[in-house]
Amino acid sequence: MRDIGKVVHGLKPALLMLMVQIAFASVNVLYKFALNDGMSVSVITAYRLMFAAASTVPLALIFERKNIPTLTWRVILKAFFCGLFGGSLFQNLYFESLKLISATFGSAVYNLIPAVTFILAVTCGFEKLNFQRASGKAKVLGTITGVGGAMMLTFLKGVEINIWTSHINLLHKKGTRGTQNDDSGSKVLGVFCGFGSCFCFALWLIVQAQMSKEFPGHHSSTALMSVMGAIQATIYALCVEKDWSQWRLGWSIRLLTAAYSGIVCSGIMVVVIAWCVRMRGPMYASVFNPLLLVLVAIAGSLMLDEKLYIGSVMGAVLIVMGLYMVLWGKSKEMKRVSHLETTPELEEIEVHDQSRCSNDKYTCSESNSVGKDDDNASKSEDEGQDKENNGKQDMGSSNGSVEGLKGRT
Repeated sequence: MRDIGKVVHGLKPALLMLMVQIAFASVNVLYKFALNDGMSVSVITAYRLMFAAASTVPLALIFERKNIPTLTWRVILKAFFCGLFGGSLFQNLYFESLKLISATFGSAVYNLIPAVTFILAVTCGFEKLNFQRASGKAKVLGTITGVGGAMMLTFLKGVEINIWTSHINLLHKKGTRGTQNDDSGSKVLGVFCGFGSCFCFALWLIVQAQMSKEFPGHHSSTALMSVMGAIQATIYALCVEKDWSQWRLGWSIRLLTAAYSGIVCSGIMVVVIAWCVRMRGPMYASVFNPLLLVLVAIAGSLMLDEKLYIGSVMGAVLIVMGLYMVLWGKSKEMKRVSHLETTPELEEIEVHDQSRCSNDKYTCSESNSVGKDDDNASKSEDEGQDKENNGKQDMGSSNGSVEGLKGRT
């Protein structure tokens, strides 16, 4: 039972990341249902961020109530941009792409985030290209492969792939036309909205990395970003959406989608991802991202009657290959940087010890002589104990021989 417990404990991060990807895949399907029901993109974004703020603020007060960092104007400004790029603008563009293209396409484009982040980081000077090293070559080739796969996913259709035919289309359950448009212009616009969402998310990662240096509280920064994003998304929705009936949720798919996406995906799953990152590192968590594409493709073909084409599959495969190439290059670079950071510290400690001994030769020699005296004393004590034990053994053996003679007589 103890071995089984160790195995389960070792598989806990993998099982949790699998749960995260299932949650994200299910919310993509729920978005398609809510958009098919006629819900506005701006309104569903505002409600999601509202529920996210309502779930993350209590978590910040519970776990970081005594250690909340000091709020400054720089932190508030960075939180505003985090809420914009990682919240309101990102969600609006991503939901708009799901409205125009299939959920599978949207999930495939989402895997371009590491490549876009690498391009922006190099452009802004936060990361060096290092094309002479294998890690730099892997990141560049992975970025090119991912972008090429996205272009293939967008413009190449090919032969239809019939893995299974369920003949189930929940989007057309009410007899109305679904939100997905087969027009090529709408598909291209949806893919570009997906590219825009990846660009915004990559900007958020860069700004978040800068913000974490001044505001290190994880729960507090997430709550602050959710509040900023909720305010921005609500103001934008009030300006764009004039139909007040759109804000009525009711006990329908709209309420389920808004609450589930805000509380579960933007609240609980963020904490789960943070725990997995702390246990196994950020690269371990990123490896599971392509699983979202597989789960959404299966759910879309089973419940939404989405068609798979050979061009789309090849493009998705290239995107995933590019993702893993970028992640491999980044992991190699992180190992090299950590090795370079630890080596000077060890050399500094050795040099410090040598300089201390050279400056105070009497203390070092005295400590060495004391150490030698202690060693000699301990050796003499051990020899005395050995002699005493040998004497006792000789006496015991002589007594035993005498008793043996008595027993024979």
